[in-house]
Amino acid sequence: MITTNKTMNLYEHYPALASCRAEIDRAMELLIAAYTAGHKVLTCGNGGSAADAEHIVGELMKGFLRKRPLDAAARAALTTAGGADGAYMAEHLQTPLPAVSLVASVALATAFANDVAPELVFAQQVMGLGQPGDVLLGISTSGNSKNVLYALIAARARGLKTLGLGGGTGGRMPALCDVCISVPAPQTHEIQELHLPVYHYLCAEVERHFFAV
Repeated sequence: MITTNKTMNLYEHYPALASCRAEIDRAMELLIAAYTAGHKVLTCGNGGSAADAEHIVGELMKGFLRKRPLDAAARAALTTAGGADGAYMAEHLQTPLPAVSLVASVALATAFANDVAPELVFAQQVMGLGQPGDVLLGISTSGNSKNVLYALIAARARGLKTLGLGGGTGGRMPALCDVCISVPAPQTHEIQELHLPVYHYLCAEVERHFFAV
């Protein structure tokens, strides 16, 4: 089991999450392994969980709690490509942990929902964007959201790792996930309140693994 000061802080502030500690550790290891191998994370969810899917991408794609300066090779390439403008970019751009929100493609999602099948809008994007070794993070407070479940099925078919964030007993989602974190809360808003510290912790610890300062 992974133990750090930040781990202890998570459970001190949110003692209810102690029951999920093993799954949270496994989720962190899954994400670190994917990024170490050069893969990316895809996220999806509905309503408040869609907002969480976007929030997670925001924490991964830029500095969260640590500075993420570009490495020397990236800085030199920008300067060579753009001169003074490239040097400015090299100074201010940050090293991302690649992540894509599947809820953000409004034109594609509405076209596919209207023309084909609304419950498959996330699955269609997994088929187009997912590569073996990537991670799909599906968020569903009930664990039964059809479009999230179909996305997880598509991910498994494509060779992605599957990570679920749910609540209570997890619904149907755990059966489709390599790791599923089902936070111990009965109501949707209470589940969402516990999702926030879980994914903040995961983003912070993955960032800490790859960025020293």
